[in-house]
Amino acid sequence: MGNQTSEKKTTLQSASRSTTDSGSEVDARLLPQEVQDIQTALDKARQHLLSLQSPVGYWKDELETNVTIEAEDIFLRTYLDMITEEDLAATALWIRKMQREDGTWANYYGGPGDLSTTVEAYVALKIAGDTIEDSHMQRAAEWITEQGGLENARVFTQIWLSLFGLWSWDDLPTLPVEIMLIPSFMPLSIYDFGCWARQTIVALSMVSAYRPVKPIGIDIDEIRTHQMPPGPKTGLKTWTERFALADVLLRRLEKHMRKPLWRKTVREYALRKAERWVIRRQEADGGWGGIQPPWVYSVLALRMRGYALNHPLIAKAFEGLEGFTIHDGQYRRMEACQSPIWDTALSIIALSDAGVPGDHPQLQKAASWLLKHEVTTRGDWSVRRAHIPPGGWAFEFENDNYPDVDDTAEVIIALRRVIMPTATEQNNLENAVKRGIAWSHGLCSADGAWGAFDADNQKDILYQLPFCDFGAVIDPPSVDVTAHMVEMLSNEKTADITSIQRGIDWIVANQEPDGSFYGRWGVNYIYGTNSAILALVESGMSPKEEPIQKAVAYLKSHQNDDGGWGEDIRSYTDKTFSGKGHSTASQTGWALMALTAAGECSSESAKRGIRYLVDTQLESGTWDEPYYTGTGFPGDFYINYHLYRLMFPISALGRWCNAIDITSPFTDVTLTGTNNKDLQKSTTQNTTKKPSDKEHLDRVNAT
Repeated sequence: MGNQTSEKKTTLQSASRSTTDSGSEVDARLLPQEVQDIQTALDKARQHLLSLQSPVGYWKDELETNVTIEAEDIFLRTYLDMITEEDLAATALWIRKMQREDGTWANYYGGPGDLSTTVEAYVALKIAGDTIEDSHMQRAAEWITEQGGLENARVFTQIWLSLFGLWSWDDLPTLPVEIMLIPSFMPLSIYDFGCWARQTIVALSMVSAYRPVKPIGIDIDEIRTHQMPPGPKTGLKTWTERFALADVLLRRLEKHMRKPLWRKTVREYALRKAERWVIRRQEADGGWGGIQPPWVYSVLALRMRGYALNHPLIAKAFEGLEGFTIHDGQYRRMEACQSPIWDTALSIIALSDAGVPGDHPQLQKAASWLLKHEVTTRGDWSVRRAHIPPGGWAFEFENDNYPDVDDTAEVIIALRRVIMPTATEQNNLENAVKRGIAWSHGLCSADGAWGAFDADNQKDILYQLPFCDFGAVIDPPSVDVTAHMVEMLSNEKTADITSIQRGIDWIVANQEPDGSFYGRWGVNYIYGTNSAILALVESGMSPKEEPIQKAVAYLKSHQNDDGGWGEDIRSYTDKTFSGKGHSTASQTGWALMALTAAGECSSESAKRGIRYLVDTQLESGTWDEPYYTGTGFPGDFYINYHLYRLMFPISALGRWCNAIDITSPFTDVTLTGTNNKDLQKSTTQNTTKKPSDKEHLDRVNAT
């Protein structure tokens, strides 16, 4: 739709009539002013997104999560004696700002207080000098004890506190580093875990082997109830009972494992193996996995092994963390992750949907940047898919060990929208796409569907392990990732038809009774339903078919009175919230994209959604969206992608306008805005040195 090199003239006059795929003629009357308003909204949004591109070609905006990221940064730097007064004060100020009126901290905007998050924020503020006499601390302490106190916090929170002697290592589930000695083909190998959990568990098992304690002169007795929650029942009937029994036995064995004979032989061998494993997985930017948890735990693990703070490995790690730090006036906050590959691919698709031609310099620049970040080395995925050649893309700037299927599918869809300036560059693009298709196709699970990072990573019994209380620990196939693969493969002439059909069958088999689809990486049933409809239609399924009709009915029945769509994050734990929540720009965009694909562009529901986007757009061209619509770990960790509020409404408006033959004339804005001037300059002056990704981020953070 978007790769048009010449503008189409608007054929819609004062009204038009459009026919849906089902054959019924639907009145799509729009006043001339409404048409103009829609065109203006799309043009403003399109130009705003173009202006946000970095000089080197990528798009990236903030990835907002919760205050555990800042609290744990304080914990890490306090333990290592490297936190400055300025950073501590600025970070504490941010944590205080995010506190709710009831004294708690939530995991997402508008959400309820979370016990572990509130405990970590509370302790971080005590390190910063706040006391129980402070009213905000009193409110927090009272709420914590009402919820069962520190004793009921998650295991990972208690591990952090154990570093400071505020919790006993003896009261933690065992996480023996000897897990490294289990071969990859055996049950409970580290490769049974999802890649994010795998990296975290390896690093924490090393820390746990040393049981370090460093008192820091604070006391938190006021948030204890001195009543331990009942432990899981031990026995042999269920996996929960068996793992609980194993934990009891391992705790007893742990005392013997710390004796010289075992410690200097078996344990030391396991520690060395874990140490090598961690070091080999440090990325070019100094991080591990591109995400905060394994990054900070790996630093601690290497310190346990004697690496000094000025050792290149650790120095590089902290240098990389600075790139994840945002200095916002008097506040200091952290990103848990960064999403330049994802944001860039989705931005290309959105701009193409909105009429930006495929040979536009900014799309070419973005495609070139993506091609430079193709993953061409083997990672953990190859342990169980050794025959698959490398390829694909990761989510972050640097994460060669863990490319993912979801990003790869979206990048390929995006690259197919771009026409490169030379035959050589176009050939390079084609070759990268072929490698990406081969790699992602090779990670298909046995059931015909796709997870994000690994194939057949779905051993549910791991959730019964006593230390696995921190959210998702496996990476099973999901509707949204599988749908993105089906959508991508359906446009590839060389794709295996059988694989596409298996993916379609899996998606349909996983449709909810109400017609919706579960969304693993976006909130939630609206995201999953959007992904499924787009894939099913792209694969050739008629919108008349029952799966699409049921999905469309679900979306229409969950539209808000204001014309938008929204979904509360609690839908992950309470199905009654499915498709219900405050309207957001991104979720409205998802619903509209799905309705348009299903031939419902002229329906009253779609028109109301379009009006919602037009009416709520900000003067700058974007939308306000405080609500979180991205998912890290369902039930535990959520994300506000700051570009979602712009990219998806653009795609929705662009696709809808194309579907009913309204176009918003595209004006080349390459020379508008500071970023685009820099881009034009770098395009025309090939001798100018281009800033690296890190240099650009440093400039952005500095301003």
